[in-house]
Amino acid sequence: MAGSGIGSGTGNGKANGTARQPITVLIVDDERTFGEALEVVLGREKDLRVIHVATGGSEAVATAGEQHPDVVLMDVSMPDMSGIEATRKIKEIDPEAAVVILSGLDDDHLLARAVQAGASGMLRKTEAVLDVASTVRRAHRREAINDEDEVELAQRRLRHRRDLDEDAKARLDRLTPRELEILSLMAAGRTPEEIATDLGMSPNTLRTHTQNVLTKLRVHSKMEALVLAIRHGKVATIDLQAG
Repeated sequence: MAGSGIGSGTGNGKANGTARQPITVLIVDDERTFGEALEVVLGREKDLRVIHVATGGSEAVATAGEQHPDVVLMDVSMPDMSGIEATRKIKEIDPEAAVVILSGLDDDHLLARAVQAGASGMLRKTEAVLDVASTVRRAHRREAINDEDEVELAQRRLRHRRDLDEDAKARLDRLTPRELEILSLMAAGRTPEEIATDLGMSPNTLRTHTQNVLTKLRVHSKMEALVLAIRHGKVATIDLQAG
């Protein structure tokens, strides 16, 4: 447990934040080499103590439940569970744990999602080795990791994107089963002639259905309609080579 040995007496040091109690850190990254590099960097700091280097989200959640680290450095992209989902689970288990998302991308949508999941903020991996110790301390002190204006802008953009997604889903819900069937056949790479034959309709009727699809979705091409349908799960596959 993080509260045993050094730092015992008040659990894991979250209660009084005394200097004698090192800040316990859980590192999570599916690239073990990177995680171990962070461990080496933090190991040089007398007030920080790495308790574990996990290589997956499930392992991170289990370790957080057992050892209750003060700060979690969480990779955003892992094969078994996303860092965002792992952050939510850890915050449910231990609301006092501070989580910092690590990402190789400079993505404001990701920053907004991280904050909404309960993370203290996000640190770019390109900055992590240089800034990780000071970031851990700031997170432990409940200080902002990212600029307030940056976070607010990211959240506004995420809300706007979600509004657009909701609008797109509403438009897709207006499509009839026959129109969705036509889109699915297009995605499978079937030509207009083949689709008309498969569905037992004339080319003119197929063109009418296709135009209705474009009108309802408010797009200008069949490719745009397919991309929209795929993005929202209405069509499973697409053959980008199909004409």
